[in-house]
Amino acid sequence: MMVGGQAVIEGVMMRGPKLVATAVREPSGKISVQTKPVNSIGDRYPILKKPMLRGVVSLVESLVMGIRSLSYSAQMAGEEDEQLTDKELAGTIAVAFLMAAVLFVAIPTGAAKVFHVITEDPVFLNLMEGVLRLAIFLAYIFGISRMKDIRRVFQYHGAEHKTIHAFEAGGPLTVENVQSFSTLHPRCGTAFLLIVMVVSIFVFAFLGWPDLWLRILSRVILLPVVAGIAYEIIRYAGRTENPLMKKAILPGLWLQKLTTNQPEDEMVEVAIRSLAAVLPPEELERVGGLPPSIAAGMESVEAAEAAAAADASAPEKDASIADPLLAGKN
Repeated sequence: MMVGGQAVIEGVMMRGPKLVATAVREPSGKISVQTKPVNSIGDRYPILKKPMLRGVVSLVESLVMGIRSLSYSAQMAGEEDEQLTDKELAGTIAVAFLMAAVLFVAIPTGAAKVFHVITEDPVFLNLMEGVLRLAIFLAYIFGISRMKDIRRVFQYHGAEHKTIHAFEAGGPLTVENVQSFSTLHPRCGTAFLLIVMVVSIFVFAFLGWPDLWLRILSRVILLPVVAGIAYEIIRYAGRTENPLMKKAILPGLWLQKLTTNQPEDEMVEVAIRSLAAVLPPEELERVGGLPPSIAAGMESVEAAEAAAAADASAPEKDASIADPLLAGKN
């Protein structure tokens, strides 16, 4: 069984075959968990699970789930009052796509024109554009990794990877055991993005050198192809023991040294709670269940939620009787 995840604000999102869960440490110290069904479009249209197509579907669904989880985590962590509506979600995705297109498509392909002084060979110019795109990506990753708030998110990123490693190794999901694993994982989104950058160099190399707007358009149109190829590579890398492939993905693991940090024990607890929420009972039993401290926390939260739901559904009492200060004053 394969699981994936993402770090969010003060928490971790985990995705299993049927469920996606976001666990967040609230300012009070309580861990809040939101669980939803995956509802993948690939389940309704099996053709979308075929190689190449499944990579595009996974990228889009991961983006939507990730933004929803970020919105929930921001609310639970006290940084936002409400979660994003569907309209706001669509707007956020559109803005993110536009910014990515400008930063990783328009700027490098426009800047590559300076190499005209060396040669007008279109293959060479496209290769130089790819090198510039890769350099911008690496600079972006390095820049955000220096930000204080992002470093804390990257600690949760490390907790996510450690927890998935522990589950895949079949070991107990205790904080002590999870902390013994690496923060680096071959199926990480950071590694995926690096592979996208590298694959795009070769895919775009033979597209010629038309006008700027045609170059931008061609790259945007071919993005699903690049994403599909990159997904198949990282999917294979996560399953194979091929030594050549292990060496090929090393740069993606090295890059994760910037995007993951050593987590605190409390962060690992959040990641374990998130993973436990998406695991089928038999899988949870296979790894020895949950440690008593975390299991007790889950039971207390469930009991509190059930009590709150019962209170909300109960009929309101007459205030003149319920409030002793008002009783007998009529």
